[in-house]
Amino acid sequence: MQILTTTRHCELDQEVRLHAQRRLEKLEKFARDIHEAHLVVTAEGYRHSAEITLRLNHHELVSREESTEPKVAIDLATDRLERQLRRFKEKRVGRKRGPRGTDGRGVAGNGGQAPADESPGED
Repeated sequence: MQILTTTRHCELDQEVRLHAQRRLEKLEKFARDIHEAHLVVTAEGYRHSAEITLRLNHHELVSREESTEPKVAIDLATDRLERQLRRFKEKRVGRKRGPRGTDGRGVAGNGGQAPADESPGED
């Protein structure tokens, strides 16, 4: 994965750049087809905003967050992207596993869980 970093109206320390790079590399465990991550950090007065764009096969995910510190803004944006990637991965895996019922559960209707009136392990 290629990571591009752009700063507007500010400079990022090497420590913050390395932190951002490590956080973005961890996102590869959710999707192996990430081609590029583009991080844009903008300073406006006392606010720092971080915008991260991930390019995947046939998809693009974007996250924007603001904070008083650039490192915190990057962390918040990365956390949001992680949630997006988790949902995206669940959709992909769910689509491969077959049809789903109208209530979001499996075709069997109980989603593979034990019936509510029986507890596992109790006799």
